[in-house]
Amino acid sequence: MRTEANITYGEQIRLAYEYIHSLYAESLEVGIILGTGLGQLIDNIEIELEIPYEEIPFFPVSTVESHKGKLIFGKLSGKSVVAMQGRFHYYEGYSMKEVTFPVRVMKLLGIQHLFVSNAAGGLNPDFGIGELMIINDHIDLFPENPLRGKNLDQFGVRFPDMSEPYDLRLIEKALQIGKRNNVKLHQGVYAAVQGPNLETKAEYKYLRTIGGDAIGMSTIPEVIVARHMELPVFAISAITDLCSPGNIKKVRIEEVLAAAAKAEPGMSLIIRELVQEL
Repeated sequence: MRTEANITYGEQIRLAYEYIHSLYAESLEVGIILGTGLGQLIDNIEIELEIPYEEIPFFPVSTVESHKGKLIFGKLSGKSVVAMQGRFHYYEGYSMKEVTFPVRVMKLLGIQHLFVSNAAGGLNPDFGIGELMIINDHIDLFPENPLRGKNLDQFGVRFPDMSEPYDLRLIEKALQIGKRNNVKLHQGVYAAVQGPNLETKAEYKYLRTIGGDAIGMSTIPEVIVARHMELPVFAISAITDLCSPGNIKKVRIEEVLAAAAKAEPGMSLIIRELVQEL
């Protein structure tokens, strides 16, 4: 007799997909992952269905403040989308396979592009609180890789290329959207660490020295898995605190959420119009 314990990871993905597909059979075009304090994009979606994470077989459950824990299905800018209202983090105690589980499921649901947002600390001294940075590359400092272990051949190759993790065409379109709407956009390298503690001054200096423009605790695992499946990715950070010399201070979650709220209208506009132009 089979038990939950001996159901393979690939089968878990399939069972989660089959449950969702039984409730929402329309093929999807775009998957969206909403980061800390950035859930208001949902207001722009013509919602057709909401599924709490805990109802989906094998789906993790978000434990972080401001991450509501729902899959939202509907139309955004005329396109069929699924949005994660709340993501999962390695520091919550999940494995990287659990963190990235939803991306695998969204691929089976038919998404052709993945959009990712996050709240991040600004390492680049040119960045200000509430500004936006389009991610054009990243530095992975997590202690675990989501592709570790047996390769899922049905999704991608054993050694996926990462020379262009973020889609250059989408980045260029986003820059054009920002320019015509007077939304200030930076570009830069996103570095990610395990967390959940924030970094020391020496660590911020190190992260800047190795090429980081912003620092966070998410995004890269999802991007790795998306690229493993050859999904084009667009990712954008809201700068919620400053980590450059002379600007470092103690940070409270309330300040992070307030900064994310400041950045959110511009981020929502970029994503809305970018989806429209696909």
